[in-house]
Amino acid sequence: MIAVPDAFPADSCTESRAASRTAWRAELWAPVASFRDPLFPGLSHGLSLPPPSTVRGLLAAATGERAEPIAFGMASYSDGGGVDAETYHPISADGSNPAVSGRVRAVKGGMTIRNRPFLAHVHLTIWLPGADGDRIAQALRRPRWPLRLGRSQDLVHPLKLSQTALRPATTATVDHALAPAGGHGVPQATVHRMAASVSIDRLSTSWSDFLWCDTPTGPHPVYDAYEDDDTGQAVWLIAP
Repeated sequence: MIAVPDAFPADSCTESRAASRTAWRAELWAPVASFRDPLFPGLSHGLSLPPPSTVRGLLAAATGERAEPIAFGMASYSDGGGVDAETYHPISADGSNPAVSGRVRAVKGGMTIRNRPFLAHVHLTIWLPGADGDRIAQALRRPRWPLRLGRSQDLVHPLKLSQTALRPATTATVDHALAPAGGHGVPQATVHRMAASVSIDRLSTSWSDFLWCDTPTGPHPVYDAYEDDDTGQAVWLIAP
């Protein structure tokens, strides 16, 4: 369970990036999670970490709001992964294989087997600054809806919630932090194009390029970033 004080200290930070900001650091864990890459239609290609849009959905589930357009920082990694075989029951657009008792009729084209890449022991840290961070931290204490990452059965377990200070930094430990393109020059980082946010009606998606490392990096020069005063972790606040 998350231990959150009943009363939160007032947030005295400003919107200026030149000043420090108070933020809540939420640490979460999922035993199994799967993040399909929509840039590969028709293929079961998985992402190595949850995209920001998925994290926004998790925060909205906690508060019960339709969306959470907050600027937040995140870092994520997994301890392993694999490939599972799943049975799909597609429904034809012309209705030629309708569902019977909740399942598509077993006719030709009514069932197929596909591989599903998955991650095991997914670790996710989220930094939530400002007044919205206070509000979401309270919601994480008792979420309105179940917290999930990726698919509906991939439940998330909140582990720890603590308050910290984010200070403007020129050098910080990058590790598994998600950074915008140009946020640092760590050589082992790779570029991932992921959904930054999805509209409420799910008809439009905003895409961005992000830098991410699957191995620890140690301190490196960073640009337009903060540093967690407690852990030394680099934090980039991802705007909606």
